Amino acid sequence: MRLAVVALLAAVAAATCAGATLSAPRTETRSVPRFRHVILIVFENHEVGDVLGNPDAPTFNRLASTYATISRYNAVAHPSLPNYLALVSGSTQGIDSDCTDCVVDRRSLADTLAASGKTWRTYAEGLPNIGFTGASSGRYAKKHNPFVYFRRNLTPARLQRIVPLSRFASDVRARRLPAFSLVIPDLCHDMHDCDVATGDTWLGAFVRPLLHGSALRNSVVFVVFDEGTTDVGGGGRVAAVALGPLVRHHAQSAAPNNHYGLLRTIEGGLGLPLLGRSAGARPIVGIWR
Repeated sequence: MRLAVVALLAAVAAATCAGATLSAPRTETRSVPRFRHVILIVFENHEVGDVLGNPDAPTFNRLASTYATISRYNAVAHPSLPNYLALVSGSTQGIDSDCTDCVVDRRSLADTLAASGKTWRTYAEGLPNIGFTGASSGRYAKKHNPFVYFRRNLTPARLQRIVPLSRFASDVRARRLPAFSLVIPDLCHDMHDCDVATGDTWLGAFVRPLLHGSALRNSVVFVVFDEGTTDVGGGGRVAAVALGPLVRHHAQSAAPNNHYGLLRTIEGGLGLPLLGRSAGARPIVGIWR
C-alpha cells in the first residue's frame, strides 16, 4: 500500500513539473463551461479604479453590473508586451521590454488550438495588411499583438490569421468566427494614447452588436487591461469583466486572479492543454450559468 501511495505522489509531482511548460487540463476546469467561441479584448494602462466607478466609462460600468466582474484581477508585469505574452502562452518568456525585434521559440495558444483542430485569429485595429509584422503603422503597435512574437506563427499560413479589425464584422456575419479571437484596439481606442471615455465609447460600439446577436451562443467575451500603473500583483490591479450568455448576470468572482488564471479559464473552456504558469493558476469560477 505504501509503495502505491509513493508511486502516486511521484506521478503527481512529475505532472506538476511538466505543467511548467505544457500539461493536460485538470479536473477543476470542469467548473468552467465549454466555450464555442472566446473573444478576448485587451485595453491599456489603467488601474481598476480608473475605469469601474468612473462616470467617463458608462459602458464598462453597465457591462460590469449587468454581467460579471473579476474583482481582484492583476496584471503580471510591466510594460505591455510581457502581459500580452502571458495571456497567450502562460509566460512572459523572459521579456521585460516592448521589444519589436525579439522572437520566442516557445508554444502559444496558436499551437494548442491547432493541435486540437480549433482555429484562432488576431483582429488588430489599424493593421495595414494581413500578416503585417512591422513595429508600427499609424495607431497600430506590434507590442500589443503577441502572436507575431512566436517563431512558429511566422509562417505564411499562420500569418494569414493576423488580420485587420475590419475583418471581424464580416466574419461574424458569415459565421466564421474562430474558436479564439484576440481583439486589439488601436493606440487611441485602447486608452493608451486617448482618454477613458474614448475607449469606453469604442467598447460600446464593438460589443453591442455581439451581445444583441446570435454569434455568442455558448460563447464568452473577456475584457481586460494589459497592465495598470502600480506594481500590485506584478503589473497593477486592473478591470476585468466577462460578458455573454454563459455568464450569470450581476455575478462577481472575488478570488484573486490574473492573466494566467484567465488563460487557464480559456484553456479549460476550449478543452486545451495547459501552457506555462496557467497550469498552476486558478480558473475563473462562480460567474457561470
